[in-house]
Amino acid sequence: MPTFLFGLLLFRVPTVLGLDVFSPSLRLSLLVLIFVGTFMVPSLLIYYLYRSGYVKSLYLNTLADRRLPYFLTALIYLITAYLFTFQMQVLSTMAPEIGIIIGSIAVSILFVGLISLSWQISAHAVGIGGVVGIISSLMLRFGLTDLFIPLLLLVMLSGFVASARLQLNAHTPAQVSAGLALGLLVSLLTVYWFF
Repeated sequence: MPTFLFGLLLFRVPTVLGLDVFSPSLRLSLLVLIFVGTFMVPSLLIYYLYRSGYVKSLYLNTLADRRLPYFLTALIYLITAYLFTFQMQVLSTMAPEIGIIIGSIAVSILFVGLISLSWQISAHAVGIGGVVGIISSLMLRFGLTDLFIPLLLLVMLSGFVASARLQLNAHTPAQVSAGLALGLLVSLLTVYWFF
């Protein structure tokens, strides 16, 4: 989800991040860095935990399997946010929003981990809810009409994701609804307070 979100922002409305002066190839390189930090590293970590026997299934179906991967993934996202915010001087000056958004995703994942101590919230719904929340709040805050069609498609996608989780009996309606609400809330507050 973060790669999709930043792809949309970097190539549809780069002015929001202050990166419209970057060439498309430089923005693509930045997107690859985001992909590595927010997808590749967490995926490899979860695979390692599976191969080592710390989690029983890559699907993370049980509460016991969800806890460690979510807390470690949140830590990876926090490190990635730190790198984008404090270690990459040019980016932290031009586009501090990148680190802020990644940090907000880390907070969402941390909440999923904390909630997973006793209840199985839908992490898929948190993810898609967060993307919808970021896009919709940026549209409202900056009047970005360029994001209207992508937002409609994202709302439809969130319906498909929620329906799929229910159809697979992976979650209850309450777990999916709570996931969507958590993702939306964290992302809306992030844009409201930090942009």
